[in-house]
Amino acid sequence: MLKRVKLPEKWAFIEPDDRLLLIVAGVVAGLAGGLAALGLNHGLEAMMEFVHSLRDYPWVFVLPGLGAAASAIYLEKIMREGAGHGVPEVIYAVSRYGGIMRFRSSFSRLIASCLTIGSGGSAGPEAPVVMSGAAIGSNIARLFRLNDRQRVTLVGCGAAGAISSIFNAPIAGLVFVLEVVLGEWSTVNIVPIAIASVAGTELSRFFNGNQIAFSHSGFPIGVSDTVAAAGLGLATALLSILLTRGLRSMHHVADKVPLPKWGRAFVGGCLVGLLGFWIPDAMGEGYHPIREMIVGGYHGAFQVAAVAIFAKILATSLTLGWGGSGGIFAPSLVVGSFTGLAFYRGLVALWPSIPLVGEGCFALLGMAGLISGILQAPLTGIFLIVEITGSYEVILPLIVVSSVSTTISHYFEPASFYMRDLVEKGQLLRPGTDARVLNDLSLSELIEKDCIAVSPHMTLREFVEVVKGAKRDHFPVEDSETGVFLGMVHLNEVRPYLFDTIMYDAVVVEQIMDRSLRHVSYGDDLQKILKMMDKEGLFTIPVVVNRRFVGLLSKSTLLDKYRKELMVQTSDNT
Repeated sequence: MLKRVKLPEKWAFIEPDDRLLLIVAGVVAGLAGGLAALGLNHGLEAMMEFVHSLRDYPWVFVLPGLGAAASAIYLEKIMREGAGHGVPEVIYAVSRYGGIMRFRSSFSRLIASCLTIGSGGSAGPEAPVVMSGAAIGSNIARLFRLNDRQRVTLVGCGAAGAISSIFNAPIAGLVFVLEVVLGEWSTVNIVPIAIASVAGTELSRFFNGNQIAFSHSGFPIGVSDTVAAAGLGLATALLSILLTRGLRSMHHVADKVPLPKWGRAFVGGCLVGLLGFWIPDAMGEGYHPIREMIVGGYHGAFQVAAVAIFAKILATSLTLGWGGSGGIFAPSLVVGSFTGLAFYRGLVALWPSIPLVGEGCFALLGMAGLISGILQAPLTGIFLIVEITGSYEVILPLIVVSSVSTTISHYFEPASFYMRDLVEKGQLLRPGTDARVLNDLSLSELIEKDCIAVSPHMTLREFVEVVKGAKRDHFPVEDSETGVFLGMVHLNEVRPYLFDTIMYDAVVVEQIMDRSLRHVSYGDDLQKILKMMDKEGLFTIPVVVNRRFVGLLSKSTLLDKYRKELMVQTSDNT
């Protein structure tokens, strides 16, 4: 049965089914995410046009530095938010807080990334709009007073609307949210998120027309192209690993520089500006060279394409690693397209007799390989490239390159770029996993408090009388004066004494209690507690707070609550 949502009084005239409510609210979130994407796109166009008018000045290389510095100051001093890529923050909110996000996150990253990318920084606008759309969805859920699971769905709706709008790709928006952001595929999520993707896409088409981002004349795919895609998958996997580690290394290097955050962002941006003097394609979002490559109009030699790959990786690492704001979607597409182009030209130079479809197709396949490798999300890579190019005829090599790239990347980097830090900090809690289920349980709700405390000076005879009226086999021992927890008496361990009446007045509880027994407290992680109980063969463990016995944690109670919570998380009902 669906749980009925209690609406605020001002919405009392509406009494929908919960699924219908999620769909309606999802449409609103999808439209809002689409508006955020349109706003950022128009802002970037205006800034890039202004920067382009200054390209002939010798000091123009400082503009990316000024933009990145302004972005860092805005986020740190005004918005009180740290720099980041956007998507990890959304995943963290979904994993740990049921999708709760601040309203200011709906616009803070849009402005920050506009300053960074518009001034020439090498980053993408996709992650900021994902965060914006997700924050809008979260706050719509708060307006309707929805529960955590419903809020998470609306977070996905806002993110899907943003991605769908910015790429004019509704399926890619849906798949990205389910595969990367939420990490689960359930009918409760799929339907409203799919509708939100459609809403965001239609909004984009209303204002911009039904445009394909990277159009081409079509590719007649042959067997040799599909086989070659496996080799390209290997190349894109290695470069996605390089990009991932380059970004992480730049973060570590920048953290050691004795400058404020805005100062580090300025230095990184200026270095990008200097790099742009020699390799202009390394700056900005980089969609222009992609269009040239797909139509076969890129005239640089193999060496130029190869240099551009590493230049773009370096520029992106300097921009984001040193404190700029933006995402890695667009840089990944650029690096991937250059990789596909260089791979094709290398193959042609080595084996000119092999019949290949053309360099434009391999640029397209390289984009899918990089996206799949760095996100470790093959379906996102496949559907994104299919939709933004309209190239359904290349689906077979797309599947090959995405699968190979994801598999190899996962071997060397067990977690994707977005999730690596969350995994290392134990903050990635996917629905239905041990970590997520145990995180949603509270130690306080598992404690059994019907244990009878005994004194260490109590004789065995007195203890036997206590045992007669007890329901449990465990007895905490507390200091008679201070109430401090001293240890536990387990009935099984003292059973021999109970049948020896001669010992009744000769033995006291202090002599038979276990002082070395492990105990836990409210701040301890349930996942670690369960692992410890499994390792040490414990079926119960005392809970002690401020040296006072609070209750007993039983493995049977913990697993029973675990099973019930797992059923809730994996149910298709909200």
